[in-house]
Amino acid sequence: MKQGSDIKFIYTTYIAASPEKIWEALTSSEYAQKYWFGSNIEGDWKVGGGFKFLDPNGELLVVGKILKCEKPNLLSYTWELPSGFKSIPPELKARLDKSKEPTRVTYSLKQMKDLTRLTLLHEDLLPEDFIENPDTFVGLNNGWPAILSSLKSLLETGKALQF
Repeated sequence: MKQGSDIKFIYTTYIAASPEKIWEALTSSEYAQKYWFGSNIEGDWKVGGGFKFLDPNGELLVVGKILKCEKPNLLSYTWELPSGFKSIPPELKARLDKSKEPTRVTYSLKQMKDLTRLTLLHEDLLPEDFIENPDTFVGLNNGWPAILSSLKSLLETGKALQF
């Protein structure tokens, strides 16, 4: 993978769940459907293996390759919009016009008494990955906080956020 820019997005949250439970939620389609806008996730979760996100209609949204997998503490993978992506939001078109290189997502989980600190690091980004519009979930700065807040809600209350 070609190294991208120095631009990154970092988001940290604390969840009243074990690292094992959060790991399961991050890698399970059953959970992802509930907290990730109805998306499915499929993967073998082994270094060098692949994974994909599919929208509720089965359209391919994101593909990637597992870079690091240290269950239940560290998961890192490439993040790439597939060629032929049909339902791309107009806000992301400028990003794809500029570069189709994959970016990198890393989740770090650390047990802290009865909580787990979950830190998301999304690297090799472009300015076009950030959408300055508080009324959308498009753009990493809008989507990741919504997704991880929904994950937190699901694991702590049994109910994901409704978007």
